[in-house]
Amino acid sequence: MNIKFNGQPLTLVGKEIRVGDKAPEFKSVNPDLSEFNSEDLKGKIVVYSVAPSIDTGVCAIQARTFNEKATQLSDDVVIYTVTVDLPFAQGRFCAAEGIENAKIISDYKDREFGEKYGFLIDELKLLSRGVVVVDREGIVKYVEYVEEVTNEVNFDAALKAVEELNA
Repeated sequence: MNIKFNGQPLTLVGKEIRVGDKAPEFKSVNPDLSEFNSEDLKGKIVVYSVAPSIDTGVCAIQARTFNEKATQLSDDVVIYTVTVDLPFAQGRFCAAEGIENAKIISDYKDREFGEKYGFLIDELKLLSRGVVVVDREGIVKYVEYVEEVTNEVNFDAALKAVEELNA
């Protein structure tokens, strides 16, 4: 996958995830520093909203938009914003922005999500922007790697994939 940041080409580390793949299991960190384990989400429809840092305008829009959309989805759907920001910064952001419906996890410690899903930017050690939707059986049903990291994800396409799984 070719991605760019402000027009400059960057290298993604890890295996590019594709529709039909079994979603790789990974561990990450919750805002309270407890361990997040993707295994705990079996049986749910999961949206991973992936962003470089919540401290940028486009990333904030992405987190706020998915938080708002989460209120319109069933309880079978969980949305996680994934960044490498420290959990403390994520917690401050969510409190300041009123993010209560979508959850946030940090990949700062081991970067397991970034490597296993192919979103880790080698040169910056940040995650690229994108979305992954996983069905109740743990199969990837939608993937978007945003080619220009400074652009927004395709919210409509991601939410359409969720709605089709939740019908």
